[in-house]
Amino acid sequence: MNEMSENVDVDWNDLQLFLAVAREGGLSAAAKSCQRSAATLGRRMHMLERALGKELFARHDRGYELLAEGKVLLQALTEIESRIHDLTPSPDRDLRPLVKISAGTWTTLFLIQRLDKLSEPLSGIRLRFVSTEKVLDIAHREVVLGIRNHRPIEPTLACRKLAQVEFAPYATDSEQTLWIKVLADIPSAQWLDRVVCNDAICEVNVPRNSLDLALAGQGIALLPTFIGDAEPSLHRVGDTIEALGHDQWMVTHQDDRYLPEVRQLIDKICDVLTG
Repeated sequence: MNEMSENVDVDWNDLQLFLAVAREGGLSAAAKSCQRSAATLGRRMHMLERALGKELFARHDRGYELLAEGKVLLQALTEIESRIHDLTPSPDRDLRPLVKISAGTWTTLFLIQRLDKLSEPLSGIRLRFVSTEKVLDIAHREVVLGIRNHRPIEPTLACRKLAQVEFAPYATDSEQTLWIKVLADIPSAQWLDRVVCNDAICEVNVPRNSLDLALAGQGIALLPTFIGDAEPSLHRVGDTIEALGHDQWMVTHQDDRYLPEVRQLIDKICDVLTG
């Protein structure tokens, strides 16, 4: 790319014509693809070489062969062309606005299970769920919407309070005595590590796997009540864990909340999570 950085007077139309000649390997074929005469193309290539002060082609009876300087220019222009293509919408490109939603394992699962309630009224939006226990940076647009277990303090963020989240133990029957431990950096897993100790049938590193095991009748899973209560085959086998109760917050950038697609999605998610 350094060869393109010199302060020279180059007609960008000539660079486009150069691409045609370089790729077709001659004037006649290039003339058909860019609807210019071969004579015009030949003249423009001479002008381009003079403007750059470089010899780009070896001219033969059989066509135009790229020299070393021409190959460098072709590579540089191909990279620029690719970047422009990436920035330019094409007819088959999905132009619907993308809204990325970050939430923990359980909230993501709850929303995905009710995707029809979100997507049908919002068919003009592309949804991308980012399931993670980490707090992603909304201020720097890692995601558009984040569902968090604490109220944000950053001045650039706006928030809306959702429902209270509670946790309780669940199993397929009350005879279960062994727990399913989760090895993750989340409060519910830390509670299990303190309280359950060695009374675990197994350990998993993905919270969702504890639900799968509980549904299979393999032990007691500590689940948010909005997940456990929605499973017909699971029953609470103990009281809610008071220490794990917390508020849930919908968070977005204060500027993004005024975008129509974000405004609509906030309202729909709030309806689903608080309904």
